[in-house]
Amino acid sequence: MGRVVLVTGISRELALRFARALTSEPDVERVIGVDVTPPRGDLGGVQFVRADIRNPVIAKVIAKEDVDTVVHMSVVATPGDNAGRSSMKELNVIGTMQLLAACQRAPGLRHLVVKSSTTVYGASSRDPAMFTEDMPPKRLPKGGYAKDVYEVEGYVRGFARRRSDVTVTTLRCANSIGPRITSPLAQYFRLPVLPRVLGFDARLQFLHETDLLAVLRHATLAGVHGTFNVAGDGVMTLAQTIRRTGKPSIVMPGFAATSVGSLMRQTKLVDFSAEQVQFLTYGRGVDTTACTEVLGFRPDYTSAEAFADFVDSLPGGLTAPSRLLMSQVVPSGTAGGAHG
Repeated sequence: MGRVVLVTGISRELALRFARALTSEPDVERVIGVDVTPPRGDLGGVQFVRADIRNPVIAKVIAKEDVDTVVHMSVVATPGDNAGRSSMKELNVIGTMQLLAACQRAPGLRHLVVKSSTTVYGASSRDPAMFTEDMPPKRLPKGGYAKDVYEVEGYVRGFARRRSDVTVTTLRCANSIGPRITSPLAQYFRLPVLPRVLGFDARLQFLHETDLLAVLRHATLAGVHGTFNVAGDGVMTLAQTIRRTGKPSIVMPGFAATSVGSLMRQTKLVDFSAEQVQFLTYGRGVDTTACTEVLGFRPDYTSAEAFADFVDSLPGGLTAPSRLLMSQVVPSGTAGGAHG
């Protein structure tokens, strides 16, 4: 008998793509996708079960389907349609707590894979050049997605201590990028004019969307216990990425960038939070030695190659939103030329 894998967050495209690909693995007997709403794309061989991981009913699903492997992909950086920050936090934190409680009561469970994020390290002026997995953030996150990820990982570590018989793999993934990615950072680079903070040039690492799917597959099938940073080789600076997009940028003080972020959120140009401004100010670097040597996975794309593939998918030219943005942040008579 092959594995029975349950994948959370199946209504999101990335989770659906992963679950569909997993159905073709010879060691996998069944793949069950759970979410409160059905996915919009083709399910392929994935069995969909309408269930809310924030509800204890998820325990019944795990027991009924004889699930031995759970892949948790419901820790999300952006709210879903018609959802706000409060419901996003509830899904991320409360949902994870309920899911882990269900896993705790599942005697047949053998593997747990959690898609986390390098956002857990935060972004500040005190950061080291490269974070290793055993380093805590230099400044604890005060809110937003970063705080959610920090709390989620704490609950996962607690579960791993209580269920030492379960192989727990936590993947701290760098910012995913690619033609089909709709993350806050991808939304930022899709802006026709790119705001950046005066006096700073953030360090960035990327993980191509196909490598993200590949590392999830590898972790699911390999069953290696531990927490791993996952990113494409190499580091880019924000100035380099802006040059490669060929787009104009606007340099502004940090306080102005925060105001611009609020403006863009109000006009729905991009979900540009305060933590995103921090990230684009300081950036972040992570060491991926453990991913290569212990987990046994190396991404096919370097950070630069992943970003290049993303740029190839961007449409050219300035649009009306760019002129709106420039009129709000550039004083009359001041040129907002390309920088970097």
